[in-house]
Amino acid sequence: MMRKLIPGIIALVLCTQAAAVDVTRHPIPNSKFPISAAVEVPAGSTLVFLSGVVPTAIDAKAAKDSVAAYGDTKAQTVSVLKSIQAQLAGMHLKMGDIVKMQVFLAGDPAKGGKMDFPGFMEGYTQFFGTPDQPLLPSRSAMQVASLANPGFLVEIEVTAVRP
Repeated sequence: MMRKLIPGIIALVLCTQAAAVDVTRHPIPNSKFPISAAVEVPAGSTLVFLSGVVPTAIDAKAAKDSVAAYGDTKAQTVSVLKSIQAQLAGMHLKMGDIVKMQVFLAGDPAKGGKMDFPGFMEGYTQFFGTPDQPLLPSRSAMQVASLANPGFLVEIEVTAVRP
């Protein structure tokens, strides 16, 4: 019985991988803002949903529940995107395979409790909209009341499509 299933499964996987090549990214009209207005993923493509990723500590001496342990919004964004990049690489995917991103930004105490969107963008644009990686995901960014650790200012979850 398993022998009959395996060829069908292999064929399904091969079809799914081939279909993902046809992802269409629609730019925001008359804008250079580094996100896509929309991304079309063809039916049958394999989608990979990554759980929210938070920053890693950059200062081992700082209290684990402090912003000082993880850095400002830019540093945390770079940390999170590097972790996502590594996780994707472990699944044979790249940052350009990301089609959807949701960004959760906590208010920065150093910014009067407001999210640091410019700091986020400074980190984000190191990974997206560059000559080496021009493919842009659709994206939402929002300020949240807090994240799981009071020191976290950034959490990002992504959806990628397997080429």
